[in-house]
Amino acid sequence: MKKTDLAKADAKKLMGKMAPGAAGFGKADNTVIDKREQRKRDQALGLVPFAVKLNDELVKRLHALATERGLDMNQTVAEVLLKGLDA
Repeated sequence: MKKTDLAKADAKKLMGKMAPGAAGFGKADNTVIDKREQRKRDQALGLVPFAVKLNDELVKRLHALATERGLDMNQTVAEVLLKGLDA
């Protein structure tokens, strides 16, 4: 094995991206969805990425509301926006 191959393998270990089954005995397989696959799933659901810059205090309130209701941030923001637009 070349020195560069060894360095690449070490980097993969550090990043947790080893091949399935190479993680070791008894360790769970934490598969992460590929970003491209996640984008396809979101598009199938009719979701569109929408980036905004919000005040820190408003973000904290949204996080608290999401935690209180047991929803994720996307669902909470969508619900708040719908209520605001309908009012």
